[in-house]
Amino acid sequence: MPSSADTAIAPPTPTGGATFPGWRVVAGCFLVLVVNAGLAFYGLAVYLNAFSNEQGWALGSISLGVTIFFVVSAATGLWVARLIATRDVRVVIIGGAALAGASLAVLGSVETRWQLYVVYSVFAVGFAASGLVPITTVVTRWFHRRRAVALSVASTGLSVGGIVLTPVAKRLIDDRGLAAATPWLGLAFVVLIVPVAWFLVKPDPEAEGWAPDGARRVAGEDRPPVDGVAFTDALQTRFYRAVTIGYLFALGAQVGGIQQLVKLVEDRTDPATARFAVTALAGTSVVARLVGGRVVQMLPMMRFTVAVAAVQSVALVGLAFVSSTALIFASIVLFGMAIGNLLMMQPLLIAERFGVLDYPRIFGRSQFVAIVGVAGGPLLLGWLYDVSGSYRMPYLAAAACCLIGSAILATGGPATEPAEERR
Repeated sequence: MPSSADTAIAPPTPTGGATFPGWRVVAGCFLVLVVNAGLAFYGLAVYLNAFSNEQGWALGSISLGVTIFFVVSAATGLWVARLIATRDVRVVIIGGAALAGASLAVLGSVETRWQLYVVYSVFAVGFAASGLVPITTVVTRWFHRRRAVALSVASTGLSVGGIVLTPVAKRLIDDRGLAAATPWLGLAFVVLIVPVAWFLVKPDPEAEGWAPDGARRVAGEDRPPVDGVAFTDALQTRFYRAVTIGYLFALGAQVGGIQQLVKLVEDRTDPATARFAVTALAGTSVVARLVGGRVVQMLPMMRFTVAVAAVQSVALVGLAFVSSTALIFASIVLFGMAIGNLLMMQPLLIAERFGVLDYPRIFGRSQFVAIVGVAGGPLLLGWLYDVSGSYRMPYLAAAACCLIGSAILATGGPATEPAEERR
């Protein structure tokens, strides 16, 4: 999406061997999301299963903790969106990592459910401050024309975290128990994020003498006005409402399915297979997201998103019924393909339609509303499991929610119009 920032810019200059640091920034964003997702987003499924096994608590009560986690993280995202508009985003990410690491370190020591809810609330604040709102904001500042590719690469960290770190967390917890494992996991959260965020995640290309996408600023050139739609104007559009409400249903189904997946596979197979299920899900997501980041440049973005949500519904129906290992993993692969692209498309749709001007606030508000589904999904599936005694009804309910989300997204119209909305 070209902006007014692309005018009156000199070509890249090789003076002093200067090279565009944007892709190093993307690499830093990728690494931050590896840790954030691996030990928090995907890790919650591992912690849910461990609390169920070690404490014997009802799945619905543990799932309530996951619901609280996502509600608090969404509310925090609104505050983070305002904070990073005027503060160095690296400080926010590092502070979030420290808070998340400290809460994760004490997670294994909780003895009552109210303690679990308190720790998850603090964990959620740190998760939000070191997660998608600040990271996608940085990427949208550095890239306009190649935003889809840059976001696909950075957000692939979400899936790589599930491949690399979540199985390590599960094995450590299986071998040592929650109380012994979580202090090490909390330490890893801090140590792996802080140096990467400080040295690689540069907040703004303009501060480094660059324009988005890699052109050099002319010496003495005034910074052009930031392109985009104002926050209050964006909220009035049909497109914003369709994306926000559609994602409420689609992400609710997705997160509910992810959080219950480890237990579903373990119930139907064994713990070792359950560990590999997370790896398969995240691995498929990596490949699908990288492919999708290129395919979406050739297709209408909203139609692509609607199709991905429909594929996710099919995968959830499969997980509701299958019992053989081969069919379970076939459904997981299909689910991973949808996850890889659906998560990427929400920030990309908002950035494409509304630009950079108020992106953090628009995306943060969209996430806040959609979190009703994200928080409610695990709770709904956990409650339905307690009621029915199996995962058939929960995953069918998730599939139905996803179909509703797909239908709502289809009403939003294209992501590239109209130009007159922009300031």
